[in-house]
Amino acid sequence: MTDQRPLPGQGESFWMATADATDHPALTEDTTVDVVVVGGGIAGLSTAWELARTGRTVAVLEADRIAAGVTGHTTAKVSALHTLVYDRLRRTRDQDAAGLYARSQQGAVERVAEIVAMLGIACDLERVPAYTYATEPAAVPELRAEAEAAAAAGLAATYVDRTELPYEVSGAVRVDAQAQFHPRRYLLALAEDLLARGGRIYERSRATGLSEGSPCRVTVESGHAVTARDVVVATHFPVFDRALTFARLSPRRELVVAAPIAAGIAPTGMYITQEEGKRSVRTAPLDEDHRLLIITGESFTPGTGDPREGFRRLDAWMRARFPVGETAYRWAAQDNDSTDTVPLVGPFHAGSRHTYVATGFGGWGMSGGVMAGRLLTDLIRGDEPAWAGLYDPRRLKSTLREAPALLKQQAEVARHFVGDRLSTTHVDSVAEIPPGTGAVVRVEGQRCAVYRDKDGVAQAVSARCTHLGCLVAFNDAETAWECPCHGSRFGVDGSIRQGPAVRPLEKRDLPGS
Repeated sequence: MTDQRPLPGQGESFWMATADATDHPALTEDTTVDVVVVGGGIAGLSTAWELARTGRTVAVLEADRIAAGVTGHTTAKVSALHTLVYDRLRRTRDQDAAGLYARSQQGAVERVAEIVAMLGIACDLERVPAYTYATEPAAVPELRAEAEAAAAAGLAATYVDRTELPYEVSGAVRVDAQAQFHPRRYLLALAEDLLARGGRIYERSRATGLSEGSPCRVTVESGHAVTARDVVVATHFPVFDRALTFARLSPRRELVVAAPIAAGIAPTGMYITQEEGKRSVRTAPLDEDHRLLIITGESFTPGTGDPREGFRRLDAWMRARFPVGETAYRWAAQDNDSTDTVPLVGPFHAGSRHTYVATGFGGWGMSGGVMAGRLLTDLIRGDEPAWAGLYDPRRLKSTLREAPALLKQQAEVARHFVGDRLSTTHVDSVAEIPPGTGAVVRVEGQRCAVYRDKDGVAQAVSARCTHLGCLVAFNDAETAWECPCHGSRFGVDGSIRQGPAVRPLEKRDLPGS
């Protein structure tokens, strides 16, 4: 039986709760532009803004509201220190690759600061050091190697054995001149400037079709379309699987809790460790006397695990280490890891001439999305930055290197695709589902995803994800159906909350309803 005790905090992202709502029109007629960008998160809006500055006409298609999906639920660290990436890059590729990664990611950090100053954006931008730390002594050699590799790659990186955290660490990699900000306020200002430059933003306009050609054509669910010379797919997880990109990505979800802490004792840096299911620590301005302590962790594959218990563990971890007030917010973020660590940014597939993709940021979408905007703008203009090959989704040399990770990911997908069908559900009938919860149940021979609301009324949808047919599972902490194969998420009525699915779950009738 699911533990239904109240969860800590208000179930809303701090960034969403403290920024204005948007109300851009939907696409209601066919239109033509130079470039259409699919996705209104940081990668999509950064790309659209950079392109508009080159004089191109740009349209952004967003399935829901801009800056309200993954970007609206991030922890908003803008950093080139991505846990332990540099030592791995120099070992699996070479020192040049590590250097290109560092230059492009630190360049994104500086680009954010430049844009904030240029547009006068009030988004609480703070330049602070970033740390990757460990509390276990066995991790020290790994951290020392990462510090050396990051410094060799060109970052202001050092190894330290002390931090300002109120608990001991065995060691840490420190990189100075990183940043943190309010991501939604930043992007809403970027969107406003995009519109002033002649750009267009269409919300509630889910892209469902892509025709590649000269020109290209993107169709939305209403049937209307945007015709453009170039198309950028920046939907976090690509909604079009032209290059089987989904096979190279692993979705994961992470929980977030946030509570006020006295400003005088709040950590000033950004911290992350891979220990204990990952723990990320940062703060944000709250009021004159307090900052908001933001803790992220408890990684899990969508549709698996127990998010309610994860929220409780994360909250308990925070309270055991920091003198915080009452938990104010809780939310969850979703990321996609590429099988070879490096994001996929560039031409969509081997035959692409005018279609591009940005995905696989591995939890570092703030710097990655800004980097992608600059890289894709250069490619569309006909230029090729030094790091274009590093991020190119068509890269061939990494195929053999990533083969074990790719096979492991596909084995996990196959396990869910087949195993979930063979396993029995945890309830035998709709009548056994308690109010406020959901379960996959056989109804007249069909697998149905059934949710019973707090008033006892049950509603059913198909349990098959409309992306590739895996069975969904219920996340009772967020009241959502989730696909464990590729991370699609749906509301209890079957509506799409998160792709790659582009069609809702089909509604099902319940006997006697």
